[in-house]
Amino acid sequence: MTTHPRLSIGLPVYNGEEYLAEALDALLGQTYEDFELVISDNASTDGTQDICRKYEAQDPRIRYIRLHRNIGAAPNHNYVFTQCKGELFKWASHDDLYARDLLRRCVEALDERPDVVLAHADQAVIDGEGRITVPYAYTLDTASPSAPERFRSMLMESGGDDFYGVMRAEVLRRVKPHDSYHHADRTFVAEIALHGPFHQVPELLYFRRDHPTRAERANPSKRSRCVNLDPRRAGVLHPTPRLLAEYVLGFVSAVRRAPLSAADRRACYRHLSTWMTTRARPGGAGERVEDRAPVDPALLTVDLDEIVAGREGRQA
Repeated sequence: MTTHPRLSIGLPVYNGEEYLAEALDALLGQTYEDFELVISDNASTDGTQDICRKYEAQDPRIRYIRLHRNIGAAPNHNYVFTQCKGELFKWASHDDLYARDLLRRCVEALDERPDVVLAHADQAVIDGEGRITVPYAYTLDTASPSAPERFRSMLMESGGDDFYGVMRAEVLRRVKPHDSYHHADRTFVAEIALHGPFHQVPELLYFRRDHPTRAERANPSKRSRCVNLDPRRAGVLHPTPRLLAEYVLGFVSAVRRAPLSAADRRACYRHLSTWMTTRARPGGAGERVEDRAPVDPALLTVDLDEIVAGREGRQA
């Protein structure tokens, strides 16, 4: 590893003791090793701090930061990015799993294609025990050289978890920080896509865990999810209609800020107008990961113990 790691991984966490160690093992066991792992603990009240300090003492690539109060998931995601130094950046979740070659394959893709601003890999949903339940195909046209086409695809089609891809930090600094209105992650990634194409590594390397305490499960309503993202969203000043209006305006603002030609900007606004009239169509914006059409069921037989570092010993 160099003095200044090329890749930074930001891991925001709140009360993540149940799965945190397994996620850390998977990240620290990557075949690509030139990275720093910055953990921002959002004032956890469980055993998260003890786990983080134990791993920090064992691996010099880890830097643990504990916040004095819970500032919300969105501000914590933004904060951990400001604490990172790498030219490449990736957010990681405390409960997901990562195949050993995920970082290497994503970094290689960015090195091979200077025009690509984000690289990620195929994914599957796993349950609380780490078993694959549903694999998904990536169908978004984010690799298109056309910014309006990438924007249209992200508006109209389902799929992808690009928020957790490996990104060029310089591009991430040019977009508006992650907000806390309904589906703010979608407008955030859409703005990144307006800066350049994505690359999807066609290998099953990323495993998104679905469990009862996952933020989306624990906060089933739009308002509760937004309050989880930022406690300042609680109260009468942030009713659901406002949260939905901010979602639409988030796309408008993303197009306005992006480095687009006048013609491309007009095309993006046309796509946005079409999307606003077809919100109810199947596969439209707002679809959850677990709602997408699965791919080959044979992928359910993939042995995670063989491709995720730390799994074999933990299962023994």
